[in-house]
Amino acid sequence: MADSQKPPAGGQDDDSLSIRSRLQLNFKSSLDNQNGGAPPTLKDLGYRTQMERLRSHGGLDSAGKLQVKDKTYNFTADDLKDLGEIGRGNYGTVNKMLHEHSDTIMSVKRIRSVVDEKEQRQMLMELDAVMRSNDCPYIVQFYGALFKEGDCWICMELMDISLDKFYKFTYGHLKSSIPEEILGKITVATVKALNYLKEKLKIIHRDVKPSNILLDRKGNIKLCDFGISGQLVDSIAKSRDAGCRPYMAPERIDPHHSSRGYDVRSDIWSLGITLMELATGRFPYPKWNSVFDQLTQVVQGPAPQLSPSEGRFSEDFVHFLNTCLTKEERQRPKYNKLLEHTFIKRYQELEVDTATYFNSILDKVTDVSQLEQSQSS
Repeated sequence: MADSQKPPAGGQDDDSLSIRSRLQLNFKSSLDNQNGGAPPTLKDLGYRTQMERLRSHGGLDSAGKLQVKDKTYNFTADDLKDLGEIGRGNYGTVNKMLHEHSDTIMSVKRIRSVVDEKEQRQMLMELDAVMRSNDCPYIVQFYGALFKEGDCWICMELMDISLDKFYKFTYGHLKSSIPEEILGKITVATVKALNYLKEKLKIIHRDVKPSNILLDRKGNIKLCDFGISGQLVDSIAKSRDAGCRPYMAPERIDPHHSSRGYDVRSDIWSLGITLMELATGRFPYPKWNSVFDQLTQVVQGPAPQLSPSEGRFSEDFVHFLNTCLTKEERQRPKYNKLLEHTFIKRYQELEVDTATYFNSILDKVTDVSQLEQSQSS
């Protein structure tokens, strides 16, 4: 996805003169008449837009290849039956769709072609990441992608619920809590997914939070949404403006730290905030009224810590969570150290029936949804 080459600095060769002449503000050409008198676009001048580069990425077109159940299908949008919208995000909508030839129900993220250059770059990162991560059982599976009327359709494995909806229903509606053994399996899956991204793809996720960890009725726990992941450059990322700010590590929020960048340990902080939220049923910081509040509390205030006095958690879990929330990033462990932690090792080996537990909650979610629909009709 290289951009057009720039002319040599200070050079006056034919290419540079041609480019300079085309960029004069008052030039006229036959293209003016083609555009009804409007100035030529970059596309008219022969430059490919980011969306066109995306179209050529992986050979994507209005027809594509779908890899499902170890079989490959040629498919178009007409082969997908829309079963309704299940989500809406910054780039477009997520719909539940049926691929009739394989009898597979999937999640299809439909991304508008009108998104700006920055958003398109983020979209490319997500597509590139999911295409290369299908051999990791802790990352949502990618089936294929195509274009329809300029919009990009990304077809992915359909999961049943996100962790944010799951925990809010459990604590809020059921007045219950998530057992530590379930938190253990969630932790193992998430750390292994993040470590896979780092070791195999050289990617920092940069948006770890409950809504990006998905569950299904089979008991699977999978990480999703790499829309703002970035390629590691010498294991360091410099950007500070990506990610969901409430889950950001102090070093990503602090403007004085930006010149030093951050690494995978910023995702470990976000994991700690996520686990604290799942363990207690609430976000560990009070509501922020301004960016200044957030800067003050996260950067200048003490790190949230789970108290051993809560009683229902083991010492290993308390220590693991609080270690993730080590405020000084140079003292915060990386994945190789986390994977050696007693808490991870215990739940990596322990058999936990996550499917039965997830289904017990999801059945109640369905019952409540049906009741609310009947009451509103």
